[in-house]
Amino acid sequence: MLLREAARLICHRRYDWLAHMDLQLKDKVVVVTGGAKGIGAESVRGFAEEGAKVAIAGRSPVEGRPLADETGGIFIEAELSSEAACRQVVDETLGSLGRIDILINNAGHNDGVTLDEPPEKFMASLRSNLSHVYTLTHLCRDQLRANAGAVVNVGSKVAVTGQGGTSGYAAAKGAMNALTREWAIALAPEVRVNAVLPAECLTPQYQRWFDSLKHPKDTRRKIEQMIPLGQRMTTPEEVAAMIVFLASPVSSHTTGQIIFVDGGYTHLDRAIGHDHSKWAQDLLV
Repeated sequence: MLLREAARLICHRRYDWLAHMDLQLKDKVVVVTGGAKGIGAESVRGFAEEGAKVAIAGRSPVEGRPLADETGGIFIEAELSSEAACRQVVDETLGSLGRIDILINNAGHNDGVTLDEPPEKFMASLRSNLSHVYTLTHLCRDQLRANAGAVVNVGSKVAVTGQGGTSGYAAAKGAMNALTREWAIALAPEVRVNAVLPAECLTPQYQRWFDSLKHPKDTRRKIEQMIPLGQRMTTPEEVAAMIVFLASPVSSHTTGQIIFVDGGYTHLDRAIGHDHSKWAQDLLV
């Protein structure tokens, strides 16, 4: 309970520090894919709080339209695995907001396509999780160059750790890491490109997985015990804060970087916080 309360308080203060810093995002136009819920929705709110105008692209008008009303942006209903839908997102954003300064490639879903699936399912997973990342960046490139803009790709720790049982998603997120570096070079010197990788982040998708388990509280506690910083899951607000910062002109000389917002989960020793004394005794035998 104490950890959850601490996380809640952190979330409520997520942008208090910005009161003392101008991120220079006022009137910037931002496209956020998968922006109706989770990390995407918190990113939309973060950009709006900084005075940006946000186009939310996604499949869910039930969440997307109210969020657009809340933040003063627009919602574009689109199934982004289609090139035509990606063109629709760009055209409607330009038609309504006049320009594109920032692209947040956030849409994606861990669909669990395993190595046992036929190749066509693997390719379908790539179309769902990766094709729109390329297509939208391709379609936005002239606007981004003209406006000295930024791209932030939202990836996953699965790209570097593996998970087992999710070959399509892992391939897509690994490709996003590679494209972050590739595009940082291809779009220089005008455009910055970075990636933000969460690990154990309590998104609605993750919560649905917990809810499907027989012992969700026990499973969550075991996961949290492996997270060195605070032994709690990352919040969507914490990931969004990094996305907003990296997209802003304040982060003006940062490009080609892959930033982990994960409480140290991916790279730090999982033994942190555990009792090492038994291991030491075993070594002395």
